[in-house]
Amino acid sequence: MTRGLHATRAPRERFVLCGVVFPDQVVEQEGELTEARGLVEAAGGEVVGDGVVQRRERPVAATLMGKGKVEEVLDEVRAHKPDGVVVDNDLTPAQGRNLEKAWKVRVIDRSELILDIFARRARTGQARLQVELAQTEYILPRLKRMWTHLERMEGAIGARGPGETQLETDRRLIRKRISDLKKQLKQIEKRKMREVSSRHEEYTIGLVGYTNAGKSTLLNRLTGAGEFAADLLFATLDTRTRKWELADGRTALLSDTVGFLSRLPHHLVASFHATLEETLHADLLLHVADASHPDAVEQIRAVDEVLGELSQGGRDTVLVFNKIDAVADPIELTWLRADREEDSLFLSAKTGEGTEDLDRLVRQRIDLRSAKVRALVALADGRTIARMRKAGVVISEEVCEDDSKLSIELKVDDAALGNLRRSLPKEVALEVVEPAAVPREPAGLE
Repeated sequence: MTRGLHATRAPRERFVLCGVVFPDQVVEQEGELTEARGLVEAAGGEVVGDGVVQRRERPVAATLMGKGKVEEVLDEVRAHKPDGVVVDNDLTPAQGRNLEKAWKVRVIDRSELILDIFARRARTGQARLQVELAQTEYILPRLKRMWTHLERMEGAIGARGPGETQLETDRRLIRKRISDLKKQLKQIEKRKMREVSSRHEEYTIGLVGYTNAGKSTLLNRLTGAGEFAADLLFATLDTRTRKWELADGRTALLSDTVGFLSRLPHHLVASFHATLEETLHADLLLHVADASHPDAVEQIRAVDEVLGELSQGGRDTVLVFNKIDAVADPIELTWLRADREEDSLFLSAKTGEGTEDLDRLVRQRIDLRSAKVRALVALADGRTIARMRKAGVVISEEVCEDDSKLSIELKVDDAALGNLRRSLPKEVALEVVEPAAVPREPAGLE
């Protein structure tokens, strides 16, 4: 008996795209709805049709877009028969209900789509809780929309009362779940605070930037971590910290975390605040930007806005223009750093070009926060000599005239200086020849 062919996996959901561009939004250079297409693909969906875009001064209260555009989207739905429509804007609960009635298909707004991607990518317990919190807070005001199936029971005996009771019950349960999630996250955040504080003797670097700017690829290039990296929006969601060995033997801790996006959902930023802070409280921020992207300047601005919201504007930052291997004309790179106050450099995490410059810059930053110290150690005390060599960068070593002691001069990170003092034998006096130019506060969550 011959068996018929059948699919081994569920088919990709198909979506029609639409959106409204308001005066305060920046026009995408690659074309309207380009980023929205990337988000749908990152969520595992497929875009059908050309998409519908409208420019308006202000939204229509009932449907976001004008009546003519609602009809135009309906024509796209009839032509392509998609599983749903993705609106590249945030919708109010009423707007979502009205558009679903008009188009007779599922409607997903920008925030809901981003939350779905985050839910797919969450791996750690903390990330899953953060995503669930953001999704639950998003759902709460939209519960009534999810109960529209009760309208079909209108007139049936007892239908309306129990429906309303169930709706209120669900609201109470969701509020209780939100409260529980926040308590669980508080406990995890306290544990994270202790973990981050334990690194205060290490020089810490946080990778921040727009999603798909190449942060994970750069982490892999510098540390050999072998972490997942893909040409995909939000390929990284959980914070990863790896040790980076610099050219002079010193090390720094490099942390990669979730990428930013323009018009990020408020609930998502709030839920991931602690995760972002873990990276943002580093000694140095590397703001990684995709130099090959047509909207590079606007993406940099979007990241600046999120950093501003998180009150991290004063953190030492270096702007790293990545993917220079994909830039056809190098002259195009010069205008990217125009009017930028922070230090900047160009590199390719894919090929390794320019990473030596980044290594040199980080070593210079550590030097600014390092003290120059000197100590006399008995030549026979190999353990103490090895400990001092490991604690910093050796500037000079000289055997004393009586051949019994070794004079060691080295640079030591200011935060690690106290630990070095405590680890040396009492008979070894550590002299600070030159204090750090920029004394460092311990890194950690405030």
